Amino acid sequence: MKKIFVTGIDTNIGKTVVSAILTEALGADYWKPIQVGNLDNTDTDFVRKLVSNPKSVFHPEVYRLTQPLSPHAAAAADGVKIEMNDIKRSMPLTDGRDLIIEGAGGTMSPVNDSLVMLDLIRLLDAEAVIVSKHYLGSINHTLLTIDAMRRQHLPIVGVFFNGRPVQSSVDFILRYSGIKPLGFINEEKTLDREVVRKYAQMFRKEFL
Repeated sequence: MKKIFVTGIDTNIGKTVVSAILTEALGADYWKPIQVGNLDNTDTDFVRKLVSNPKSVFHPEVYRLTQPLSPHAAAAADGVKIEMNDIKRSMPLTDGRDLIIEGAGGTMSPVNDSLVMLDLIRLLDAEAVIVSKHYLGSINHTLLTIDAMRRQHLPIVGVFFNGRPVQSSVDFILRYSGIKPLGFINEEKTLDREVVRKYAQMFRKEFL
């Protein structure tokens, strides 16, 4: 069983879309340990609607926090303390299927008062997939994310680029970091199961 942790260079960067694509491509299970805000339409609900394979199981969150803030701030607002060991003990059993784990916020987003999302990746002994998105400053944010993970000796599968491509930015990131490009996701007018299946077919070979 592979554990693939989907992280990003910022929040609202496309982690959930990439998670849905990977879940579909691998017939994997999906798990988001920490949900912040939007409890009536969670990321787990969103991924479930986009995945059509009959194998995947969608596991419940460990923490469901009401406020759309970084995990540590959302937990404080709800009077909750996030314990890393509670998350580790709640690691789903998948009957041998791969597990897609989606983070909250960016790689250095605080999970509690002393640890960040990067520490959760290490604790769960997962490989990381980084999601980048094109905007002014994204080269810096992407390279800092890669550097932070490498300094901690965390395994990185590669990077997805989300949104309208800026080829000069992609070229520099790949040349400077030497990271593996996993694929490019366009800004889709509609996002449904058919679109996710299309991307899953494109990217499946990168992970099998």
